[in-house]
Amino acid sequence: MKLKELRSKTWFKILSNKYVLLGLIFAVWMFFLDSNSWFIHHELNQEINELKENKEYYQKEISRDKAIIGTLGDSIELEKFARQKYYMKRPNEEIYIIEYDTVD
Repeated sequence: MKLKELRSKTWFKILSNKYVLLGLIFAVWMFFLDSNSWFIHHELNQEINELKENKEYYQKEISRDKAIIGTLGDSIELEKFARQKYYMKRPNEEIYIIEYDTVD
């Protein structure tokens, strides 16, 4: 294809317009090369979504822990919790921990 034939094509006339070229260069710059490019925004949006999920998880954990703390106001419940979680015992008392090893 010769240059003269190429210049007569409609798409070449549109793409060779200086405003269209400048707009394309600007779009490529903003999409790929700029410090505020689309890729960076996409990564930041993913990080924001992960942080929101973490926030929801930790809020649920906080509410669950507050409920546990509320039940530990009673001395009997506090002793039961200490025995189950931290294997605490009274003086002159022995504790036997039995662990089951299951092999599939």
